[in-house]
Amino acid sequence: MKNSTRIQLMAMMFLLYFIWGSWYGQMSKYMFTSLKATGLQVGNAYAAFSIAQIIAPFFVGMIADRYFAAQKVLGVLSLAGAVLLYVLSGITDADSFFWVILVYCISFAPTMSLTTSIAMQQVTDSEKEFPVIRVMGTVSWIVVTNIIGYYGFGDSNMIFKISMIAAAVLGVYSFFLPNTPPKPSTSTSFSDILGLDAFKLFKDRSFAIFFLSSLLICIPLSFYYAMANPSLTDSGMTNVENKMSLGQASEVIFMLLIPLAFRRLGVKWMLIVGLIAWIIRFVGFGYGDASSEWLLYLAIVLHGVCYDFFFVTGQIYTDSKAGEKYRSSAQGLISIATYGIGMGIGSWIAGLVADMYTVNGVKDWTSIWMVPAGIAAVVLVLFVVLFKDNKVKAA
Repeated sequence: MKNSTRIQLMAMMFLLYFIWGSWYGQMSKYMFTSLKATGLQVGNAYAAFSIAQIIAPFFVGMIADRYFAAQKVLGVLSLAGAVLLYVLSGITDADSFFWVILVYCISFAPTMSLTTSIAMQQVTDSEKEFPVIRVMGTVSWIVVTNIIGYYGFGDSNMIFKISMIAAAVLGVYSFFLPNTPPKPSTSTSFSDILGLDAFKLFKDRSFAIFFLSSLLICIPLSFYYAMANPSLTDSGMTNVENKMSLGQASEVIFMLLIPLAFRRLGVKWMLIVGLIAWIIRFVGFGYGDASSEWLLYLAIVLHGVCYDFFFVTGQIYTDSKAGEKYRSSAQGLISIATYGIGMGIGSWIAGLVADMYTVNGVKDWTSIWMVPAGIAAVVLVLFVVLFKDNKVKAA
């Protein structure tokens, strides 16, 4: 691949995650502070992203990939997203906010698959070249959250205005990306998107337990995305967005450690370590405060272990179990079940729990965080007792 093409694709990833990172982690604080939203309204807003994640594979696999060049679809969706972000920045009612964020998420979610598709069709060696391109997304997330934290934009509509500008830039930039024409003969089928063929893998008990654990752990994962920022703010921590970016930094570090961990631990113990890390971080969020801020920092930096050792390791495990025949179906099934169904349910539950432990406008964060900690503990016990496989065909 030419260096010029690599730079183009890296810039594409940077812009995409700049758009997402501008608002996603800060939306809950904005809604609680500026829109005076309830926990349930915040949970529903995050669930909108999960709904979009379920719809997106159908749009990309059944329509975009078959009939249009991917970079042109990316451009149109990004420009439409910029318009919707502008509308979002002016809404002052939490109920109205939900419907617009839902439409926006439906326009944004497909861009994540489209950028991956564009990059994958341009690289010559995906294992070596794609990680360098994709890591720019993590770098971008760190950059934008630090900008927002430095200027104190986390509770204002500036998070959507910054995202809007980036979306407009990506929209125009997309039309100058390398051409990625539709390929009807290789388009993802309806059964691939639903993951119907992958149901055959459930004959393997360990895979079935892994699948169930992945879905269930996305419930506490939703608590993190929806509630971490306002929880840290209420704890007395300053420059929350800047400090939360340490989680993305740790994600890069532990991503690089995955090959070594596979050799030393095996897939079962990597997944167990990931689950234990989830429990520890939620306890840290629950009991950390201004006098024990180290607990909050621990909870933040454990993000790399939590995400990489469970979700990235899980993707590798799924790939190895499915093989060439069921690879697309299995990854499609896992994606819809986790980021769609699991996180959707989790966002709704997080909102209900936040309201349950709010009295006179004050949230009992310790009680709130013990709920996802308890869920993660149940998943851990289920996994340790029933999951037996400790190998992958190729790490």
